[in-house]
Amino acid sequence: MINLAELGRVFIVCGKTDMRRGIDSLAYIVKKSFNLDPFSGYVFLFCGSRRDRFKALYWDGQGFWMLYKHFENGKLAWPNNERVVRRASHALEAGLYHWSAPL
Repeated sequence: MINLAELGRVFIVCGKTDMRRGIDSLAYIVKKSFNLDPFSGYVFLFCGSRRDRFKALYWDGQGFWMLYKHFENGKLAWPNNERVVRRASHALEAGLYHWSAPL
């Protein structure tokens, strides 16, 4: 069982990701595009082009978890670039911003 309170850093992969990709392909994106270790125990979030579904990739020390969420109603306010994520991150740290998934 994943204890969400104990998870470490969360990385948001900006822009669109092909939601047909599986664990190996998503781990490859993490490694090659961002020079991060997919086996780090961090959580990596990916969003599809329609913004109504996302995937999370997480290594628990024994294997990968791939979580998939599809919203029946609404869409995600998903960032297109790193600048948007940095602004939201600073606002969250200052307690000025509350992020909710579906719009």
